[in-house]
Amino acid sequence: MDLAGVKRLLQLNEFDEFRLHAYENAKLYKEKAKRWYDKHIQHREFEPGQEVLLFNSRLKLFPGKLKSRWAGPFVVVGVRPHGAVELHDTSSSGTFLVNVQRIKHYLCGDIARHKTSVDLAYA
Repeated sequence: MDLAGVKRLLQLNEFDEFRLHAYENAKLYKEKAKRWYDKHIQHREFEPGQEVLLFNSRLKLFPGKLKSRWAGPFVVVGVRPHGAVELHDTSSSGTFLVNVQRIKHYLCGDIARHKTSVDLAYA
């Protein structure tokens, strides 16, 4: 009976060591994954007067075949603390607040389109 009790205590101690080892491995994995994800975050800063695009998250319910989920451009009116940005719609006179994670910089301007003609000759 004493031998079985000692064996049971050894098994419990081994189980505790295994659990602590698994906890440490999970902690190391989470720290490594957090470092990797944090390294790939794009830090975007917005200033009043910039043009931005707004992500339409409701479009996935009724997606068009070639319809973009980005709407805009909108003009940044003000930047509020904790990730809020006030936008102005150029087509209407209203302003609204959005989360900074829903917008991205609008890099394109007005594109000057030139008409060109190409003569196709048969060889």
